[in-house]
Amino acid sequence: MALSASPFPKTLLLSHQKCCFLFPQTPVQGKFKPLRTKYLARALKEWQEYEDAVKRKDLARALRFLKNKNDKNPIEPLSDSLMGESNRAWLPEFVGGFDRDWEVLDTCLNADDLKLVASAYKFLQNRGFLPSFGKFSGIVLEGPRDVTPTVLKSSTGLEASKLSPKKWGVSGSSRVALAAFLGGTSFLLSQGIDIRPNLAVVLGLAFVDAIFLGGVCLAQISSYWPPYKRRILVHEAGHLLIAYLMGCPIRGVILDPIVAMQMGIQGQAGTQFWDEKMNNELAEGRLSGTAFDRYSMVLFAGIAAEALIYGEAEGGENDENLFRSICVLLQPPLSIAQMSNQARWAVLQSYNLLKWHKHAHLEAVKALESGSSLSVVIRRIEEAMSSST
Repeated sequence: MALSASPFPKTLLLSHQKCCFLFPQTPVQGKFKPLRTKYLARALKEWQEYEDAVKRKDLARALRFLKNKNDKNPIEPLSDSLMGESNRAWLPEFVGGFDRDWEVLDTCLNADDLKLVASAYKFLQNRGFLPSFGKFSGIVLEGPRDVTPTVLKSSTGLEASKLSPKKWGVSGSSRVALAAFLGGTSFLLSQGIDIRPNLAVVLGLAFVDAIFLGGVCLAQISSYWPPYKRRILVHEAGHLLIAYLMGCPIRGVILDPIVAMQMGIQGQAGTQFWDEKMNNELAEGRLSGTAFDRYSMVLFAGIAAEALIYGEAEGGENDENLFRSICVLLQPPLSIAQMSNQARWAVLQSYNLLKWHKHAHLEAVKALESGSSLSVVIRRIEEAMSSST
């Protein structure tokens, strides 16, 4: 390790992959002895500014701090010979600081400027934190484009119907819930408990919830049912992983139906991602095939994830609706047959990518299930990706 230029005599640049601190040193018997108390306090005070920005979900402020720190203290490896046992004794106090750069991702959800979100991912990628971000964006250029139901089945082992969202009363869990409801009603009636006067009120409230609230009340209740909650996590983790591997910055994952409704997301949950190229092209009144392919893959990744884990998909109706809304923007618009083929192609690409990196997908599910922040989820993905290579 080289000594850095500094107004302090013989200043040692103590660096780590995550963050850097300057501590003046004094030679004692040929070794460095840190005069650290004053500068330790200064470093901690500086990082308190960053922690406050993260706490307030202020992406611009947090990212500006990290960029300034990086410009002042460029990364270089820490020399074990200069580290010494005495320094190792107090170094663990900074271990939390080494990992603080990741936390900038936790401020993205409140950011209105999506270009700033993209800048956060680009900054971390340039720092070497996100080696898998956008790693598979070239997949949209590979493989056959014509995906028939037969090809889809031969590749996945599933009928095309298993890779389509289900309506109420059709899917497996819906049939179980409906049978349980009818069975419970029959049992109560057989016991002399007549619930029919209240049944109209219950159905009426359900209708109002569906029409005026988008089903958020029923979604909120059903999200506490463990099997259903787990399926939602699998679905959203699929969106998140494919968006990440395709290089689309993720703004956040919303798992609370009420919060989703407040943020304008239809359905019980949602993963917000951004494709800058697609956004720029739509602003110009056009949309290239590669941008549309990438967007399609991310949209159908939730359906593909459910099919991979459970053998069929239940959710994803809103994803299909978004897909159709984009299709009509193309010039010329896609025909029904072309839309169906594009959907099959996208779900097959996402299915294969999730299958190849199933461990990373399951790690994302576990992280979401434990209530981890976005930065922790992304780290789990990167750890899983690195362990599988």
